[in-house]
Amino acid sequence: MKVVILCGGKGTRLREETEFRPKPMLPIGERPILWHIMKTYAHCGFKQFILCLGYKGDMIKEYFRNYLWNTCDATLYLAQEPEVKFHTRHNEEDWQVTLADTGAESLTGERVFRIRKFLEGDDTFLLTYGDGVGNIDVPASIECHRRSGKICTLTAVHPPGRFGELSLRDDSTVHGFNEKPQTEIGYINGGYMVCSTRLFDYLEPNPEVMLEQEPLRRMAGEGQMGAYKHDGFWQPMDTFQEFTLLNSLWNEGRAPWKVW
Repeated sequence: MKVVILCGGKGTRLREETEFRPKPMLPIGERPILWHIMKTYAHCGFKQFILCLGYKGDMIKEYFRNYLWNTCDATLYLAQEPEVKFHTRHNEEDWQVTLADTGAESLTGERVFRIRKFLEGDDTFLLTYGDGVGNIDVPASIECHRRSGKICTLTAVHPPGRFGELSLRDDSTVHGFNEKPQTEIGYINGGYMVCSTRLFDYLEPNPEVMLEQEPLRRMAGEGQMGAYKHDGFWQPMDTFQEFTLLNSLWNEGRAPWKVW
């Protein structure tokens, strides 16, 4: 099962950092938050990634193109026939990473629509954002999705604040979806979604369509959106304070999302 990660937004609320690099490349410790998200999925056995690139996407391409240089000690032999020797190995050698340009100005609906060709032959895929970490039980969310038979199952988390509120029935069916309401109550969309490829029936080639607006609201209205309730740790990196918090947790060895 492939993992689709939305990496193209401009991260305007973190402008002091994202002016120079895309938000998924902001570091937690010595590695970008995108790497931490990918490690969570890889720990659960999902190692085929599709990255939806946009704003400053070349920096993400450069990071993975030079992954050995970024993660290993090396010796260069500057002879007539140059040679490079890498002295250390990394634990990501079995990852497959597709770097997909989904438009500099596209919103999330368009970004997902554009990567459909990379899911040929699949009936289910995983989808999340490139700026939030948590100790999510991904296999449990997949099982929840399969039991429900719905088109999309998102991970419902308790909010740090400011995010989209979900209205849930007792059977975890989402019957209301309001993106970023003024009141901060109930569960919110924490990403880490499990999606049927029937999701593409709700999308169109329109760069102004946000996945979190018409498509997800329509699915919720039709009873086709489910929720996997996660009561553990989840934290986005949406402000400088959250950037500092996540780095403090990592540097102090108290990062709850480090399950690998």
